[in-house]
Amino acid sequence: MYFLLPFHFQPVEHKEILTNDLGDYLIVPRGSVLRIVNRDVSPAEELYKDLLASFFISETPVPHLLDNMATRLATRKSFLDGFTALHIFVMTLRCNQNCIYCQASSRDSSLKGCDMKESDLMTAIDLMFRSPARHLTMEFQGGEPTLVSDLIQKGILYAEQKNQTECRQMTYVICSNSVNVSDDFLDFCKQYNAVFSTSLDGPEYLHNHNRGKTDSYQKVIAGIAKVRAALGADKVSALMTTSEASLSYPREIIDAYRENGFHSVFLRALNPYGLARDNNDWPAYFDAFVEFYKQALEYILELNKQGEVFVEEFTALILKKILTPFPIGFVDLQTPAGIINGVIVYNYDGYVYASDESRMLAENRDYTFRLGRITDKYEDLFYGKKAQELSRIWSTECIAGCSECAYQSICGADPVRNYSTQGDAYGYRPGSTICRKNKAIIEYIFQLLDERTEEVLPIFMNWISGTR
Repeated sequence: MYFLLPFHFQPVEHKEILTNDLGDYLIVPRGSVLRIVNRDVSPAEELYKDLLASFFISETPVPHLLDNMATRLATRKSFLDGFTALHIFVMTLRCNQNCIYCQASSRDSSLKGCDMKESDLMTAIDLMFRSPARHLTMEFQGGEPTLVSDLIQKGILYAEQKNQTECRQMTYVICSNSVNVSDDFLDFCKQYNAVFSTSLDGPEYLHNHNRGKTDSYQKVIAGIAKVRAALGADKVSALMTTSEASLSYPREIIDAYRENGFHSVFLRALNPYGLARDNNDWPAYFDAFVEFYKQALEYILELNKQGEVFVEEFTALILKKILTPFPIGFVDLQTPAGIINGVIVYNYDGYVYASDESRMLAENRDYTFRLGRITDKYEDLFYGKKAQELSRIWSTECIAGCSECAYQSICGADPVRNYSTQGDAYGYRPGSTICRKNKAIIEYIFQLLDERTEEVLPIFMNWISGTR
């Protein structure tokens, strides 16, 4: 006789994937779940031992290792301990590129009235230091934030001044297209150990197509080289966005990253904000993206088997949630959701938003996720009525269609995306394209772990061990 502990399951072809909230998983033959719940599994079976060791069953009504279980769950949720750690400052909407999928609804670089006021920046930094997080990240976004590099410098200097008494661990991130970064600004960034996050969409023909300019690729590559020379090769990371045109070039995109000195790529799908909202068939796009992702990942695995360490970062994040007890800092895969709990946005217009995507909605005059003004009290912004409303729907454990899902502890809640795509922040999982995409990718990773263990597990462990 044994006792059932909480777990979820998902039938996949001829097998079943079992998971629990502690992060344990088992992949078992079809019909195993019925045997487990009917108490038909014998103590002599290997399945019984696996179930017992992975906290799917207990031999006593109260498990002997209940304290251990509580510690493991607390560790997985420990990203909540410091509350809001990532603080995004949208310095300007102006930009010097013309991306066809722009999610930030950027404006022409010559326009006025699109820059953050210096007084708002300083007040926002004061709000940031009200957060209890010991490690604070100031991320400067746009538009193209280097168009107001003098304002960024003032913000960092003010933060450094405040930190003399606050004693936080500070990280400064400049999200730039790297097209026109001045030497003086790079000297400043080096002094304060700032890092750059830039964008590279693949080979020249694809990158230029996505950016709406014929010379963008050459300028970006030159800019990346300039930043590396000034700050160090490890101070520049890159993101790619998978436009519809990108879907046909998985290998070419990977090779473009390799040729330009990168050892990883983040295969990022389009988000339904800004210009990207105009996509006419999101279900078809996400289905195509999943196939694109699989082809790209297979190519990356081949490179690793040949001795080249090259990482797909989104896969590495999911693997860390599957294979380790530790939380990740990626707000899109967190529950409770990363909005407010992990990230907050101080917008150029003087308002505070629950997430980066929230301020993108605001550019279409939808202020559903606006928390208030930068000049409002910290308590009213972070614990006010709007935050309380969101807290009811930001945990997968409490949302229909998520609470019973086998991938609930791996995926994340996203009220903003639900609202953007379905008109309802609670969301409806059977019609959710992001749910379908995430489930397909997670199942594919489980399939690799199950069917090609000896081949892929050493590669995956290398990716998440920090020994890249």
